Amino acid sequence: MRIVALAGGIGGARFLRGLREAIGPEDEITVIGNTGDDIHLFGLKVCPDLDTVMYTLGGGIHEEQGWGRTDETWSIKAEMKEYGVGPEWFGLGDRDFATHLVRSQMLTAGYTLSQVTEALCVRWRPGVRLLPMSDDRVETHVRITDEQGTRAIHFQEYWVKLHAAVDAEAIVPVGADTAKPAPGVLEALAEADVILFPPSNPVVSIGTVLAVPGIREAVAAASAPVVGLSPIIGGAPVRGMADKVLAAVGVEATAEAVALHYSSTLIDGWLVDTVDEAAVAAVEAGGIACRAVPLLMTDVAATAEMARAALALAEQVRR
Repeated sequence: MRIVALAGGIGGARFLRGLREAIGPEDEITVIGNTGDDIHLFGLKVCPDLDTVMYTLGGGIHEEQGWGRTDETWSIKAEMKEYGVGPEWFGLGDRDFATHLVRSQMLTAGYTLSQVTEALCVRWRPGVRLLPMSDDRVETHVRITDEQGTRAIHFQEYWVKLHAAVDAEAIVPVGADTAKPAPGVLEALAEADVILFPPSNPVVSIGTVLAVPGIREAVAAASAPVVGLSPIIGGAPVRGMADKVLAAVGVEATAEAVALHYSSTLIDGWLVDTVDEAAVAAVEAGGIACRAVPLLMTDVAATAEMARAALALAEQVRR
């Protein structure tokens, strides 16, 4: 079985760890990772979502945080502060710096982001094929209005520095409209037996991947069933501040609303948590098969059960 998953950072990575446990040794997983969160800091190219997937599946993630490296030290960050060089609000640990140094050196030498990601995965052996959504530069920006007036800021500044405390007025994946899918992305979708939308942010993670011309169309045209898992449980995000960016695109923070936001033209099946069982009928009225199952990723075993439920639903809705 060839499975393709569109993924963001923490939620996507943790789901993939369960998915990897749920499948057989002959099955293959291709991950199309969001690069809209990418940012240039300290002269380095930082790819938060790709790295979170790579570290999580490779056994190097800081489990409590869900991002960054385990057993991290912060000497470089402390020295940068002494020099008065920021930003201080975005933390890169010493081990993490090494990844960004290698990536930036390879990009400067002329390698593509796809080639660099493949090279980095040689070390981490994540057990999946990890593809960036595009080799072209795409950055998600957020329009806000605060004491400085109306302005657009990088999503990382909105999420990490401001903690989404200001209302998001618009979400703009800058550069996405002219970007091309990375090599292998469209082919993976066309050849997939199952396509999954993990419980990643539907606007700035999966939504940004779908914003790259050709990817949404490839998902919609795929012969494989497409099944998503709700990142919203009981009217609130499981993790993070997805409700803030959902509001910016006019979508309620409910399991039902997110499913209908994707729409039946894109997904065939949708899993909601058991606390949202009342949403099943409304989702199915929208033309999407829906089931209520436990969706809290409390451990790898629980996450594997979620993945099995998604694959089972895929079989039921196979086109």
